[in-house]
Amino acid sequence: MISVHDRGPADAVGELAGFRREFYDCLTARADALFDLTDAVLCADGPVRSLVELSLVGEHRRGHGALYDAVACGRLDIDRLRTALAAVPLPRAADGRLVLAVDITCWLRPDAHTSPQRILCHTYGRGKDQTIMVPGWPYSMVVALESGRSSWTAPLEAVRLAPGDDAAAVTAGQLRDIVGRLIAAGQWQAGDSTILVVADAGYDAPRLAFLLRDLPVQVLARMRSDRVLRRAVPPRQPGVVGRPPRHGGEFVFGDPATWGEP
Repeated sequence: MISVHDRGPADAVGELAGFRREFYDCLTARADALFDLTDAVLCADGPVRSLVELSLVGEHRRGHGALYDAVACGRLDIDRLRTALAAVPLPRAADGRLVLAVDITCWLRPDAHTSPQRILCHTYGRGKDQTIMVPGWPYSMVVALESGRSSWTAPLEAVRLAPGDDAAAVTAGQLRDIVGRLIAAGQWQAGDSTILVVADAGYDAPRLAFLLRDLPVQVLARMRSDRVLRRAVPPRQPGVVGRPPRHGGEFVFGDPATWGEP
């Protein structure tokens, strides 16, 4: 859940114990059964292919009937859990800045014909440059990153995209809520470095930055190598007639001749 490899053992255990207590308080119905089910999922030796397998894990101290009862009738206070996640010590960059990564991860459900709100998800096939559209559930994820060669991330938010949702608008709403919770938890204060938001090439970075313009964030996104941008409109010369242009010259990523001086 958090990056603890560079902390003392006592601090790590104390933080984890505190978060476990807060997570238990987030469970509003069938708390004990849901708590054991969560431990079983985290402590299973390998991939779990059926719910009943989780009842055989040592951390699950109840029968398989309680497991199904937890799934059917258990309830979780999502807002309280999000607040608890924002309050734990988060991984940071080398300069102490918070770095949030956004991405969309698809849970492919090709055989679940009765599952609601499935979307055709863009996936890569085994062949070169081969793409396949598979029905599934796309989730917009936000995690906190740290510098260096590490796979540690701190998940802060996951929202399932419904058919017709605007990914940029959903992501902007997630980031707005997360930044608000981080500020409320004291993770960011006035005078700190702005929070860096990193995204892949599938995001509309200028629009995302525009939607978050009133927050202390900077957006850094990768762009496709075949993109073509337009420069600002040059000053209008005296005596020129006709309709003024809406854009300036082209900036073609694949043509160095159009780059100009940095």
